[in-house]
Amino acid sequence: MGFVELLLVAVGVSMDAFAVSVCKGLGMRAIDLRTTAVMALFFGGFQMIMPLAGWVLGSQFLWLIAPVDHWIAFGLLGCIGAKMIWEAAHEEADCGRADTSHVSLREILALSVATSIDALAVGISFAALAVDIVPAVVTIGLTTFVFSLAGVTVGHFFGARFERPANVVGGVVLILIGIKILLEHLGMLS
Repeated sequence: MGFVELLLVAVGVSMDAFAVSVCKGLGMRAIDLRTTAVMALFFGGFQMIMPLAGWVLGSQFLWLIAPVDHWIAFGLLGCIGAKMIWEAAHEEADCGRADTSHVSLREILALSVATSIDALAVGISFAALAVDIVPAVVTIGLTTFVFSLAGVTVGHFFGARFERPANVVGGVVLILIGIKILLEHLGMLS
């Protein structure tokens, strides 16, 4: 997996954190830099930890996964992408304008875990594809950190207009990468 593909995966998996950040930004009457930074650090950190955990699990079972690794990557990325698109199309926006400048650490922790579950599955596909995990998790973590900071700003200044389009774009990107991996391993792309 090349850097561009890795960056696209990072953008795709960071869209949940971006959407939550947009909602939190929407609820801030004034941007609280401390809360925003803590949220971005937690989101980025969990987006680093979860694919690493998935990679460790996937590596333990690589002998079992290797013959079908491209199908696993295609299935996981395709399902995650489809889920993101489906959620964007079917869920009501639950962002409000109530002041949420002070978010509790417990809430940030819960949101961090919730927005990084998909990254666990991505980590399993990284193991199947023998992706160098250190640059992968660093790229995902930094991308999520930046998107989280941007999400709060976007949410604060523009409202929730970009939450759904961001999830759709992220979902489409993950599906396309899954298709590319499958076609490469089947010899249809070089």
